[in-house]
Amino acid sequence: TAATANYVGLGGGGRAIELLYENDYMPQEDDWDRDMLLDPAWEKQQRKTFTAWCNSHLRKAGTQIENIEEDFRDGLKLMLLLEVISGERLAKPERGKMRVHKISNVNKALHYITSKGVKLVSIGAEEIVDGNAKMTLGMIWTIILRFAIQDISVEETSAKEGLLLWCQRKTAPYKNVNIQNFHISWKDGLGFCALIHRHRPELIDYGKLRKDDPMTNLNTAFDVAEKYLDIPKMLDAEDIVGTARPDEKAIMTYVSSFYHAFSGAQKAETAANRICKVLAVNQENEQLMEDYEKLASDLLEWIRRTIPWLENRAPENTMLAMQQKLEDFRDYRRQHKPPKVQEKCQLEINFNTLQTKLRLSNRPAFMPSEGKMVSDVSNAWGGLEGAEKGYEEWLLNEIRRLERLDHLAEKFRQKAATHEAWTEGKEEMLQARDFETASLSEIKALLKKHEAFESDLAAHQDRVEQIAAIAQELNELDYYDSPSVNSRCQRICDRWDALGALTQKRSEALQRTEKLLETIDQLYLEFAKRAAPFNNWMEGAMEDLQDTFIVHTIEEIQGLSTAHEQFKATLPDADKERGAILGIHNEIAKIVATYHVNMAGTNPYTTINPQDINAKWDKVRQLVPQRDQALIEEHARQQNNERLRRQFANQANVIGPWIQTKMEEIGRISIEMHGTLEDQLTHLRQYEKNIVNYKPKIDQLEGDHQLIQEALIFDNKHTNYTMEHIRVGWEQLLTTIARTINEIENQILTRDAKGISQDQMNEFRASFNHFDRKKTGMMEAEDFKTCLISLGYNMGEAEFSRIMSIVDPNRVGVVTFQAFIDFMSRETADTDTADQVMASFKVLAGDKNFIMADELRRELPPDQAEYCIARMAPYSGTDAVPGALDYMSFSTALYGESDL
Repeated sequence: TAATANYVGLGGGGRAIELLYENDYMPQEDDWDRDMLLDPAWEKQQRKTFTAWCNSHLRKAGTQIENIEEDFRDGLKLMLLLEVISGERLAKPERGKMRVHKISNVNKALHYITSKGVKLVSIGAEEIVDGNAKMTLGMIWTIILRFAIQDISVEETSAKEGLLLWCQRKTAPYKNVNIQNFHISWKDGLGFCALIHRHRPELIDYGKLRKDDPMTNLNTAFDVAEKYLDIPKMLDAEDIVGTARPDEKAIMTYVSSFYHAFSGAQKAETAANRICKVLAVNQENEQLMEDYEKLASDLLEWIRRTIPWLENRAPENTMLAMQQKLEDFRDYRRQHKPPKVQEKCQLEINFNTLQTKLRLSNRPAFMPSEGKMVSDVSNAWGGLEGAEKGYEEWLLNEIRRLERLDHLAEKFRQKAATHEAWTEGKEEMLQARDFETASLSEIKALLKKHEAFESDLAAHQDRVEQIAAIAQELNELDYYDSPSVNSRCQRICDRWDALGALTQKRSEALQRTEKLLETIDQLYLEFAKRAAPFNNWMEGAMEDLQDTFIVHTIEEIQGLSTAHEQFKATLPDADKERGAILGIHNEIAKIVATYHVNMAGTNPYTTINPQDINAKWDKVRQLVPQRDQALIEEHARQQNNERLRRQFANQANVIGPWIQTKMEEIGRISIEMHGTLEDQLTHLRQYEKNIVNYKPKIDQLEGDHQLIQEALIFDNKHTNYTMEHIRVGWEQLLTTIARTINEIENQILTRDAKGISQDQMNEFRASFNHFDRKKTGMMEAEDFKTCLISLGYNMGEAEFSRIMSIVDPNRVGVVTFQAFIDFMSRETADTDTADQVMASFKVLAGDKNFIMADELRRELPPDQAEYCIARMAPYSGTDAVPGALDYMSFSTALYGESDL
């Protein structure tokens, strides 16, 4: 190979050497390089460098060489060199001085080299025994390549490329240093100085070096390396400065000594980087756990404070107070609850993201504190929504009850006032002793008057019963002013009972004197008998015309209007009756005038007079158009209510199906996704934006719903959708799109963390969708097994059961897409393990079973060092020293016991 092309054709007539390496770790050199190998300066540099390199190892065995081609001729020091650098024992050497003994020893060395994967073609021990300098240098270069350079690897490169990349990485921060090769890049000496300063900055004052002073630079580097780094001086500064192009192999040999001198530091740096990465993941996960715990606590605390308010069913006494409670509830639904809905959705998203990150980094699943699981929050949320529903129903029922109470209370007051006005003075009249001094005709008149009063009293019995019934209903509906109503009702009933007793007593008195009375004016009696019921009818008509009413539908107001029209149809007959009654009074007046009867100008049998009848009749005629107007206004209000119902229904009947359609579309999108995950995420976020832009329509519907509630409309036959249905559907829609976006984000996390390509992710998605035969977003067990077979898995029932226990730990019988992706990513990607982290700590600890706090602070960034120190338990092994920390238990805890 080109690795030993230096020695091909050198030394006229000498045997050619061809070295072939199984690993092919050295690239071919170009023709220009091969021609330059004839330069004697290169041979001098190689001889000096290779001699120093060999002595750096032989001195460990207490010996050295002076002349490289002479001192290896008997094969003894050559075999010793190989034993020192390999740490292995070679075959026992021959101790004889004869040529055959020397050839035997050199052959043993060459055979050992061959056993290490190096093929030596067309070379025999004779050239070495004969002291052929070219062949001897070639053989030593082969040993250097195999034991000092071949195993150097940086980022999956090896040998020459790995060593060059290592030099470039280490010298990158230094000005005037540009390592591109192993010859002229090192002539100014700054490269050697930079390597030393990078690892041991206290040994060289790099700021004082000048690029135009290579001799000083090279001598400084070589002297410091020999004195402090135990790297022998393999070249002189003059060898490098005085050559146009220094020998590449000499420089590589010299630089490889620096690599091995600093390899321990490199291992520590690699170990520290691995630990930093693991700790960073753990710190981020712990922060996410703390954030989840706080958000869950705040949300549960808010629910805990809110539910008692919603469960408070303390009724108010007035409609105004209850309407204020309804308005407070609307404010809660519009302003206070929506942010909490978003917090609940974000809590679920954070929990899923955290679990995905823990799973991807081989950490144990996160188990929230007791009572703070996602299911606990969902259960508490369900209780909150149950309390909301019950509270809203109670509010509306209370408003209906108070409305009914206000109506009944007003009706009670009107009837009570009318009755009390009628009974005013009746007790004094019944207790009068006027019959004791009256004439016979006056007695008979008093008797007939009393009979008319009894008729009037009986006519008022219904009103008293109505008053009592209304009071009873107010009591049953828990009217706040029931005591005063009951007191007033009791006074009316007591007074009614007293009137009954007094009426009976006066009747008995009048009957006792009836025999003394012989005449009575029948016409007055007839007037009184007909006037009384007609007067009662007019009073009842006035009550009905002034009676308040409550209706909730067009049909109800139409019923009242129909009843009112029927009442108006009776007015002509009532007017005839009025004329007849007034005719009786006119007849009486005619008789009085004709026969000069002394009646004192009044009807002795009744207090009703024609003026009262005419006045009340006029009042009835006046109230009729007022009633007409009230019914017309209520009809208009009910028409407006019907308009509000239709307005709400028209929107709800569009929004409800729209929400359902979007839910179905999201379900299809989550199954039938195309393009990259980033494309899908962008599409879903645009889809989410379009859904959020629909929010004004929901708000508009909320406004219409508020108008309906303010109008005290309690039903709507034009739609099956309630505002509660729309609210729940809208919240589910927002939550579903957010969860779908989170699923794609978690897939991206999985893809990036596991190194899965987009093509692999698309292939996984295509396979999943194909075998998700029911399009539910989940594969059944048999479909999953078929999917695995299609992907090349050949498994028995035991192996399939093992895989199902991984992807379906709860034994539901189905495999979700996330579980499928997690399984496939574990099958196709490498992850760090607890063993790797423990090994990294062992490197930092210098192979000890414990580590000291100072070692952690020296090798790790400050925050991560303190993170480890705070969490590592004291080491309790038999080899413990004061302050020792147990990094083994800490590594185990990072991944959970099952990993080890």
